[in-house]
Amino acid sequence: MQSLGIIWARKWLKRSYCMRLRAINTINSSKGDLIITAPPLLSLDLPDIWTTNSSANDRTSTLSSLNYSKQSAAIIDGKSMAEEIMLHIAGEVRRMKKSIGKVPGLAVVLVGQRRDSQTYVRNKIKACEEAGIKSMMAKLPENCSENEVLDAVSSFNENPSVHGDLHEEEGMAKGMTVGKSQAVSANLKTREINFESSECHLDEEKIVDVLSIEKDVDGFHPLNMGNLAMRGREPLFIPCTPKGCIELLLRSNVEITGKKAVVIGRSNIVGLPTSLLLQRHHATVSIVHAFTRDPEEITREADIVVTAAGVPNLIRGHWLKPGAVVIDVGTNPVEDSSCALGYRLIGDVCFEEASRVVSAITPVPGGVGPMTIAMLLTNTLLAAKRSYRLL
Repeated sequence: MQSLGIIWARKWLKRSYCMRLRAINTINSSKGDLIITAPPLLSLDLPDIWTTNSSANDRTSTLSSLNYSKQSAAIIDGKSMAEEIMLHIAGEVRRMKKSIGKVPGLAVVLVGQRRDSQTYVRNKIKACEEAGIKSMMAKLPENCSENEVLDAVSSFNENPSVHGDLHEEEGMAKGMTVGKSQAVSANLKTREINFESSECHLDEEKIVDVLSIEKDVDGFHPLNMGNLAMRGREPLFIPCTPKGCIELLLRSNVEITGKKAVVIGRSNIVGLPTSLLLQRHHATVSIVHAFTRDPEEITREADIVVTAAGVPNLIRGHWLKPGAVVIDVGTNPVEDSSCALGYRLIGDVCFEEASRVVSAITPVPGGVGPMTIAMLLTNTLLAAKRSYRLL
């Protein structure tokens, strides 16, 4: 019996030791070599630096060289679709107020003075007013401390009249992470888009972790993202822009199941959750990023293209499959002295070329933007219903 016990113990120790080895990612051997050669994942997080063969202001440079017919694409009118959704939200809010005397509340923490972020926040506040949703905002300077942002988020967490809490910082409106800001410039001589990244003093992870998941109406909390990624699970909130992209496709009667979809861009805000959501709708999804080889070839195979690279006119007509459907998330301000504000907004897709190739496309502006705000208010209404136990 004793010998059997020793044999069993030796087998158990051997099995336990092997399991520990498999569980550890980077353990030094006696010679100092790594058992696992893969580097830590965070060390692989390189910035996406896109290049393009045309400038932001070059809207028709290849039209003469390509045999395009006149515009034939249907315009996916996100503005009118969003207005229809907003009417339903307003009706729900009125019924809530009549029933329990309360309305949903949305709070925004705005850091910095970036004009596209300010425009986006201003549109959110206007939409809240039209729907009868209470809105609050904390404005902080670009050089504010991290603790100031955390305190603002925490105060909204503790406020029972706030059901949705989100923060806007330099770069976020373009689908970039909170932890970095990016300046985009178009070099007209080299016809290349140059990115200049600068580290920011705010820690994205800390800010997202402090945010109450029950008020994460942007859907960026790791638990919401994880549940979105896993079949059989349901996130409390789906990120607004990806949710809006799917809504645009469904309301346009575009079949998603079984179709080839390409998502251009892989940010945590748009690209990644959009790819996950398309998979949940049973599309076969490919992701194109700045390190992808032959992105035009991959994109040209897609039935559905969702682009969120943040680079004006990156996707040209020859990138696209005839008859494809294009959802252009890009909202890029380009200087234009003829416009009242001194700039105009254009997308990632060269609209003039694409509209002669694809079957349907979203305009910029008037496509994804209004639908994103409608989805934000939908999530805010959902959060309020959960809070007041109306579901």
